Amino acid sequence: MKKRDLPHADLSIVLSGEAGQGLQTLEQLMLKVFKQAGYHVFSYSEFMSRIRGGNNSTQIRIASRNVQSYRRRIDIFVPLHAGALERFKNRITHETVILGDKSVFDSEYIDHGFPIVDIPVSEMARNVGGEVYVNVILVGIFAALFAIDFELVEERVRSMFASAGDERLQKNIHAARVGYDRGTHLLKAGQVFPVIPRTEDAAKWHLLNGVDAISFGSLAGGCTFVSSYPMSPSTNVLVFLAGCSQELGVVVEQAEDEISAVNMAMGSWYAGGRALVTTSGGGYALMVEGMSLAGCIESPLVIHLGQRPGPATGLPTRTEQADLEHVLYSGHGEFARLILAPGTVEEGLHLTRHAFYMADKYQIPVIILTDQYYLESNHCVKDLKIPKALQERFIIQTDNTYKRYRLTDSGISPRGIPGFGEGLVCVDSDEHDEQGHITEDFDMRTAMVNKRLKKIKTMEKDSIPATLKGSPDSRYLVVGWGSTRTVVEEALDALDRSDISFLHFAQVYPLHQGSLDIIRRARKRIIIENNATAQFEKLIRIATGIYFDEQILQYDGMPFMLEDVMERLDALPKEDR
Repeated sequence: MKKRDLPHADLSIVLSGEAGQGLQTLEQLMLKVFKQAGYHVFSYSEFMSRIRGGNNSTQIRIASRNVQSYRRRIDIFVPLHAGALERFKNRITHETVILGDKSVFDSEYIDHGFPIVDIPVSEMARNVGGEVYVNVILVGIFAALFAIDFELVEERVRSMFASAGDERLQKNIHAARVGYDRGTHLLKAGQVFPVIPRTEDAAKWHLLNGVDAISFGSLAGGCTFVSSYPMSPSTNVLVFLAGCSQELGVVVEQAEDEISAVNMAMGSWYAGGRALVTTSGGGYALMVEGMSLAGCIESPLVIHLGQRPGPATGLPTRTEQADLEHVLYSGHGEFARLILAPGTVEEGLHLTRHAFYMADKYQIPVIILTDQYYLESNHCVKDLKIPKALQERFIIQTDNTYKRYRLTDSGISPRGIPGFGEGLVCVDSDEHDEQGHITEDFDMRTAMVNKRLKKIKTMEKDSIPATLKGSPDSRYLVVGWGSTRTVVEEALDALDRSDISFLHFAQVYPLHQGSLDIIRRARKRIIIENNATAQFEKLIRIATGIYFDEQILQYDGMPFMLEDVMERLDALPKEDR
């Protein structure tokens, strides 16, 4: 084929293969090589719920500016198995370069003039030592196409395979060189010519995903105990913290089930620890009784919930924002709670730290809502400053007059822990008096309910306002929460429409009153959510009585694509009709 110029501000590469072909290794190597070479990168992987086979894919965006969202356009497509092209036929166009082993190409693409670069990567890998080396060969090819020094590629390969043994390491370096030489030949022949300017500071940015954010945030929050039962997509938070548990003094317990996990966490808080539970919607369903127990005994509790599509097992490896009402109304009875939903990596780190502060200060359960897309997307982050671990504690030394549930104007009783002072720290799941002893006195019951609910008003001073991008007086106000933030912000930057603003909520309950005022002022309101019933819109309606004018909803298990959001927003009339 003739020289192929790809002059976009960013390049979208999609690699598709079966589970077990090592897409994750390929993704991580490419991200690190390209970032170190001076490019901004973003990636998102979607995969089927199986160990072998199926059809998985990774999109990697390479750009000269910071990019933060998943997009529809594919500039270079690399099929690693038969059937990959069929899966992406709605996104592959005659502008898409198809690169790879021609033996897995569908004939319709060969016969109908699609740009094809035939590289026998399987044969090349077998000559190195086996098809397991296809991924490293591809890294070498792409590095050469972007004129990245091979020394940088070798450095990253050495880093990734340092523990694989010298023979395996040398074969991977050789595979990278074989790919690099083939890519250099392609570049000289003018078959593929990516034109993306580099930036000097990109190498200094940090490459992080949502798992990193929640994990670092937990450590910064002073987390000392983690109890969980593995459930995707939250499991990697447990794995991360287990990996640094000995070095940082965090006790990690893989419980026998989610019921045990949540009760262990409350036991840790009762003894003076700071505990985290990480789970998904189905696991959280088993924790609901424990959630109510935390409300009754006024135990601090931090739960991270990585959302995925339900009901039941649903789509266990996909993404959705459909558990907001689940956590909002979970637990029988009425009690205060806080729900946070970060939209960026930086926000996730600071909100998770804040979750431990709020749980400790107000003696309430705090839920951090993320989703599979947020947790597993990789982003470049500038100047990430990880705060020191929280030192402020809200535990008192008790005396012999101590009352665990003393009635106060704020609703917050002084919290003691066993062994720290002379007082008895008595807690009970039945309704109780100020000392913590069981009671059926009707007046005391009313007083205790009122005391617990007072916290909702008291913690308003620590409420986090929504983030507004644009003017509060714009004609259109888009409202979103959690992981919709980056795609809407990038869409608005690309559209450059001053008549559209975006209000993003990272604290989704209780709602910040000043942020609700912005919604009240808006002329046209649009909600964007990754669920079918606009759950956050319903929550806003309860608080304000306001109905939105338009909904942008998606619930197929995939995140919003940049182009889809741009098209929906740009379709808004530029003038009132």
